[in-house]
Amino acid sequence: MQKLVAVDLAKSYRLLNHGPTVLVSSAHDGQQNVMAAAWAMPLDFDPPKVLVVVDKATHTRELMEASGEFVLNVPCRAQAEQVLRAGSCSGKEVDKFAACDLTALPGEAVNAPHVADCIAYLECRIISEPHNQQHYDLFIGEVLAAKADADVWHDGHWQFDGHDAKRSLHYIAGGSFFSIGEQFSVSATPPQ
Repeated sequence: MQKLVAVDLAKSYRLLNHGPTVLVSSAHDGQQNVMAAAWAMPLDFDPPKVLVVVDKATHTRELMEASGEFVLNVPCRAQAEQVLRAGSCSGKEVDKFAACDLTALPGEAVNAPHVADCIAYLECRIISEPHNQQHYDLFIGEVLAAKADADVWHDGHWQFDGHDAKRSLHYIAGGSFFSIGEQFSVSATPPQ
Protein backbone atom coordinates (compact mmCIF):
# COMPACT_ATOMS: atom_id res chain seq x y z
CA MET A 1 0.00 0.00 0.00
CA GLN A 2 1.22 3.49 -0.86
CA LYS A 3 2.42 5.50 2.12
CA LEU A 4 1.44 9.17 2.00
CA VAL A 5 2.98 11.91 4.09
CA ALA A 6 1.35 15.22 4.94
CA VAL A 7 2.88 18.18 3.15
CA ASP A 8 3.29 21.45 5.02
CA LEU A 9 0.84 23.77 3.28
CA ALA A 10 3.51 26.49 3.14
CA LYS A 11 5.52 24.11 0.92
CA SER A 12 2.61 22.62 -1.04
CA TYR A 13 3.50 24.78 -4.07
CA ARG A 14 6.56 22.55 -4.52
CA LEU A 15 4.28 19.70 -5.53
CA LEU A 16 3.52 21.64 -8.76
CA ASN A 17 6.55 23.92 -9.12
CA HIS A 18 8.22 21.57 -11.61
CA GLY A 19 5.28 21.82 -14.04
CA PRO A 20 3.70 18.34 -14.08
CA THR A 21 0.61 17.26 -15.94
CA VAL A 22 -2.20 16.79 -13.41
CA LEU A 23 -5.45 14.92 -13.13
CA VAL A 24 -8.25 17.21 -11.95
CA SER A 25 -10.93 15.37 -10.01
CA SER A 26 -14.28 16.72 -8.94
CA ALA A 27 -17.57 15.54 -7.46
CA HIS A 28 -21.08 16.82 -6.80
CA ASP A 29 -24.47 15.31 -6.00
CA GLY A 30 -23.34 11.68 -6.35
CA GLN A 31 -21.37 12.24 -9.56
CA GLN A 32 -17.59 12.30 -9.88
CA ASN A 33 -15.20 12.87 -12.75
CA VAL A 34 -11.54 13.19 -13.63
CA MET A 35 -9.71 14.90 -16.49
CA ALA A 36 -6.12 15.47 -17.54
CA ALA A 37 -4.79 19.03 -17.50
CA ALA A 38 -1.40 20.31 -18.61
CA TRP A 39 -1.97 23.88 -17.43
CA ALA A 40 -1.73 23.98 -13.64
CA MET A 41 0.67 25.90 -11.45
CA PRO A 42 1.27 27.32 -7.97
CA LEU A 43 0.09 30.89 -7.43
CA ASP A 44 0.68 31.99 -3.85
CA PHE A 45 2.15 30.92 -0.51
CA ASP A 46 -0.06 32.20 2.30
CA PRO A 47 -2.65 30.92 2.06
CA PRO A 48 -1.35 28.48 -0.56
CA LYS A 49 -3.13 28.84 -3.90
CA VAL A 50 -2.97 27.11 -7.29
CA LEU A 51 -4.26 27.83 -10.79
CA VAL A 52 -5.73 25.36 -13.26
CA VAL A 53 -7.32 25.85 -16.67
CA VAL A 54 -10.51 23.80 -17.14
CA ASP A 55 -12.53 24.22 -20.36
CA LYS A 56 -16.21 25.16 -20.21
CA ALA A 57 -17.22 22.03 -22.13
CA THR A 58 -15.93 19.56 -19.53
CA HIS A 59 -17.95 17.56 -17.05
CA THR A 60 -15.19 18.15 -14.50
CA ARG A 61 -15.85 21.89 -14.71
CA GLU A 62 -19.60 21.44 -14.23
CA LEU A 63 -18.92 19.49 -11.04
CA MET A 64 -16.27 21.98 -9.87
CA GLU A 65 -18.62 24.93 -10.31
CA ALA A 66 -21.47 23.12 -8.56
CA SER A 67 -19.36 21.96 -5.60
CA GLY A 68 -16.83 24.80 -5.32
CA GLU A 69 -13.90 22.39 -4.95
CA PHE A 70 -11.51 20.08 -6.79
CA VAL A 71 -8.36 18.01 -6.33
CA LEU A 72 -5.16 18.35 -8.33
CA ASN A 73 -3.65 14.87 -8.50
CA VAL A 74 -0.05 14.52 -9.69
CA PRO A 75 0.18 11.28 -11.69
CA CYS A 76 3.40 9.42 -12.42
CA ARG A 77 5.12 7.72 -15.34
CA ALA A 78 3.47 4.39 -14.51
CA GLN A 79 0.07 6.07 -15.12
CA ALA A 80 0.86 7.69 -18.50
CA GLU A 81 -1.58 5.55 -20.50
CA GLN A 82 -4.37 6.20 -18.02
CA VAL A 83 -3.65 9.95 -18.07
CA LEU A 84 -3.82 10.01 -21.87
CA ARG A 85 -7.15 8.13 -21.79
CA ALA A 86 -8.50 10.55 -19.16
CA GLY A 87 -7.69 13.40 -21.52
CA SER A 88 -9.25 11.69 -24.54
CA CYS A 89 -12.86 11.01 -23.55
CA SER A 90 -15.72 12.89 -21.95
CA GLY A 91 -17.10 12.23 -18.49
CA LYS A 92 -20.49 13.27 -19.84
CA GLU A 93 -20.53 10.05 -21.88
CA VAL A 94 -18.68 7.51 -19.70
CA ASP A 95 -17.59 6.89 -16.13
CA LYS A 96 -14.03 8.07 -16.66
CA PHE A 97 -12.69 6.42 -13.52
CA ALA A 98 -13.86 3.04 -14.84
CA ALA A 99 -13.04 3.75 -18.50
CA CYS A 100 -9.50 4.87 -17.63
CA ASP A 101 -8.88 2.13 -15.03
CA LEU A 102 -8.51 4.72 -12.27
CA THR A 103 -9.60 4.29 -8.67
CA ALA A 104 -11.28 7.10 -6.74
CA LEU A 105 -10.34 7.49 -3.09
CA PRO A 106 -12.13 9.81 -0.65
CA GLY A 107 -10.71 13.28 -0.09
CA GLU A 108 -9.98 14.51 3.40
CA ALA A 109 -10.82 18.23 3.30
CA VAL A 110 -13.08 18.17 0.22
CA ASN A 111 -15.69 15.82 -1.24
CA ALA A 112 -13.84 15.52 -4.56
CA PRO A 113 -11.94 12.24 -4.80
CA HIS A 114 -8.23 11.54 -5.02
CA VAL A 115 -6.98 9.38 -7.90
CA ALA A 116 -5.27 6.33 -6.37
CA ASP A 117 -1.53 5.84 -6.93
CA CYS A 118 -0.82 9.45 -7.88
CA ILE A 119 2.35 10.80 -6.26
CA ALA A 120 0.70 13.91 -4.80
CA TYR A 121 -2.70 15.40 -4.04
CA LEU A 122 -3.72 19.02 -3.48
CA GLU A 123 -7.27 19.41 -2.20
CA CYS A 124 -8.64 22.81 -3.15
CA ARG A 125 -11.58 25.12 -2.54
CA ILE A 126 -12.38 27.42 -5.47
CA ILE A 127 -11.80 31.11 -4.90
CA SER A 128 -14.54 32.60 -7.03
CA GLU A 129 -13.24 34.84 -9.81
CA PRO A 130 -16.13 34.86 -12.32
CA HIS A 131 -14.32 37.01 -14.91
CA ASN A 132 -11.27 34.72 -15.04
CA GLN A 133 -13.41 31.58 -15.00
CA GLN A 134 -15.72 32.70 -17.82
CA HIS A 135 -13.23 34.49 -20.06
CA TYR A 136 -10.07 32.44 -19.55
CA ASP A 137 -11.33 29.11 -18.08
CA LEU A 138 -8.92 29.85 -15.22
CA PHE A 139 -9.70 28.61 -11.72
CA ILE A 140 -7.94 29.66 -8.54
CA GLY A 141 -7.96 27.14 -5.73
CA GLU A 142 -6.94 27.57 -2.12
CA VAL A 143 -5.05 24.46 -1.03
CA LEU A 144 -6.76 23.01 2.05
CA ALA A 145 -4.77 19.77 2.30
CA ALA A 146 -1.77 18.31 0.52
CA LYS A 147 -0.10 14.89 0.59
CA ALA A 148 2.71 13.25 -1.33
CA ASP A 149 4.11 9.75 -1.82
CA ALA A 150 6.72 9.06 0.86
CA ASP A 151 8.88 7.17 -1.69
CA VAL A 152 9.54 10.33 -3.69
CA TRP A 153 8.84 13.24 -1.29
CA HIS A 154 11.36 13.86 1.48
CA ASP A 155 12.16 16.92 3.58
CA GLY A 156 9.84 19.14 1.55
CA HIS A 157 11.33 18.20 -1.86
CA TRP A 158 10.83 15.73 -4.71
CA GLN A 159 13.53 13.04 -4.74
CA PHE A 160 12.88 10.62 -7.62
CA ASP A 161 16.21 8.75 -7.71
CA GLY A 162 15.59 5.01 -7.72
CA HIS A 163 11.88 5.43 -8.47
CA ASP A 164 11.65 5.82 -12.26
CA ALA A 165 8.04 4.59 -12.47
CA LYS A 166 7.04 7.32 -9.98
CA ARG A 167 8.61 10.23 -11.89
CA SER A 168 6.07 12.95 -12.69
CA LEU A 169 4.65 13.37 -16.21
CA HIS A 170 4.93 16.40 -18.48
CA TYR A 171 2.65 16.39 -21.53
CA ILE A 172 4.01 17.87 -24.75
CA ALA A 173 1.19 16.97 -27.26
CA GLY A 174 0.14 14.18 -29.58
CA GLY A 175 0.24 11.50 -26.90
CA SER A 176 3.86 12.28 -25.99
CA PHE A 177 5.16 12.93 -22.51
CA PHE A 178 8.43 13.60 -20.79
CA SER A 179 9.02 12.29 -17.30
CA ILE A 180 10.97 14.44 -14.89
CA GLY A 181 14.70 13.96 -15.34
CA GLU A 182 17.82 14.06 -13.26
CA GLN A 183 17.86 16.32 -10.23
CA PHE A 184 20.92 18.47 -9.58
CA SER A 185 21.71 21.48 -7.41
CA VAL A 186 23.85 24.56 -7.84
CA SER A 187 24.86 27.34 -5.49
CA ALA A 188 24.51 30.89 -6.65
CA THR A 189 27.53 33.10 -6.11
CA PRO A 190 26.96 36.82 -5.83
CA PRO A 191 27.98 38.84 -8.90
CA GLN A 192 31.37 40.55 -8.61
